[in-house]
Amino acid sequence: MTGEVTPPADDGRLVGSDRVLAVLKELSRYPDGVGLDELTRAIGSPKPTVHRALGALRRAGLADQDARGHYMLGDEFLRMAFAHHEARPEHVRIRPLLETLAARFGETAHYAVLDGREVVYRAKVDPPTGAVRLTSTIGGRNPAHATAVGKLLLAYRLDTPEAVAEWVGDEPLVRRTPHTRCTAEELHEELRAIRAQGYSVDDQENEVGINCVAVPVYATSPVLPSGALSVSGLTYRTPLRALVDAVEDIRALLGHLGEPR
Repeated sequence: MTGEVTPPADDGRLVGSDRVLAVLKELSRYPDGVGLDELTRAIGSPKPTVHRALGALRRAGLADQDARGHYMLGDEFLRMAFAHHEARPEHVRIRPLLETLAARFGETAHYAVLDGREVVYRAKVDPPTGAVRLTSTIGGRNPAHATAVGKLLLAYRLDTPEAVAEWVGDEPLVRRTPHTRCTAEELHEELRAIRAQGYSVDDQENEVGINCVAVPVYATSPVLPSGALSVSGLTYRTPLRALVDAVEDIRALLGHLGEPR
């Protein structure tokens, strides 16, 4: 039937559209391009089938091939990705605030949303000055339980010990640093405190030497945060106490976007 998506093979092999999408995702890891042999090994599919997938992507403008014969993401893919990103309403409204915060603190400001057990960074602004900057990227992900933005967004979705335990499930939470809270009991207590105070912190829980404060953003819903805005600082340069002391100023900059309606 036209438009039907081919399901994955029972033995885990990639087939049909799943293979094409796997090739597209793998290409994103090679900004300078990748040869067919290396791409075939990474995908784990026969070379002719990977080559056919590349052909389909090239015909759609989603992949390209340079003079060396290496494959990379195509201009049409980049056009669509950036056009979609720039058109997101929350991104358009939040970015000026991120610029203000990055300039004020001399640290990096983010806007992130929750996606399952991870957060996705939708916008990022680095400080205008400063030799040391964070390596986070737009579209990048981090474990929700180890980040200020993630814990804040979880706090408004998991409001009972049972809900937290169900979210944690049987899969262990990754311990990013010695400070990461990795049990359902620890996470529940943290989320309860976040709901009471209205903001969240990351005290070197995702990366040693980096701390962060986050506040909710109500860009698309009047009752549930659509995302979280954060300021992340190097511990030697901006202590966590300085970020916490500025929470009310950050809320004031957000205005109505920082309050439920």
